[in-house]
Amino acid sequence: MAAALAKGFVNAGIVSPESLIGSDPVSAGREAFGQEIGCETTDSNAEALTKAKVVFLAFKPHQLDEATEAVRDQFDESHLVISILAGVPLAKLDAACGGRARVVRVMPNTPALVGGGACGYALGQSATAEDGELVKRLLSAVGVAYEVKEGLIDAVTGLSGSGPAYGYMIIEALSDGGVAAGLPRGISTRLAAQTMLGAAKMVLETGKHPGELKDMVCSPGGTTIEGVHELEEGGLRSALINAVRAATERAVELGLE
Repeated sequence: MAAALAKGFVNAGIVSPESLIGSDPVSAGREAFGQEIGCETTDSNAEALTKAKVVFLAFKPHQLDEATEAVRDQFDESHLVISILAGVPLAKLDAACGGRARVVRVMPNTPALVGGGACGYALGQSATAEDGELVKRLLSAVGVAYEVKEGLIDAVTGLSGSGPAYGYMIIEALSDGGVAAGLPRGISTRLAAQTMLGAAKMVLETGKHPGELKDMVCSPGGTTIEGVHELEEGGLRSALINAVRAATERAVELGLE
């Protein structure tokens, strides 16, 4: 996710590789990040904090204390800390940064790499309106970004944070269906992906309710309504709703852990 965001920022022209530094204690990860982004890297969080004033925390949630303990006293009011750690609340992030940095909690998703991200963010108590504008500008450069109350960030995690995986599964299943109906795999997968992309664009660009757009495709007694009936029989809606709720609940659990 760190690489997706960094590459997205660079591709959008928001920052240059020369203005970025990545810190990773694992040499393989550090080298891969540096090569992909073309930026400076280090194995020292202290060095990164010295050189950068906008700091992204991008590691596993349970690594928060390990990553910040040695540099906690190095954070100050000049640091804007943007966390993408699933489930970790602002209060815990603020404490990990010594209570001095301005903290923002963000939930991005991997399509940010191709400019198709869907992100939510919540500002900490010490974060300013200008900080919020900067975060929105950064995230909007790689997709769309919405400010929400912190209590809703876990829901963002369950929906758009985890959502690309649900979408990939739907595309894969549609492709399988096309193959079962006789289409070559390559053509079937591209048709499935483009169909989902087109459907999403229709929702975003027309402003119509998805149900209304669905009804526009369902001719009386036609092929689509038969397919929709099978999806209802298979519990597609319930499965997707339950997936979002389960992922949201897991995000809450990660915060408690």
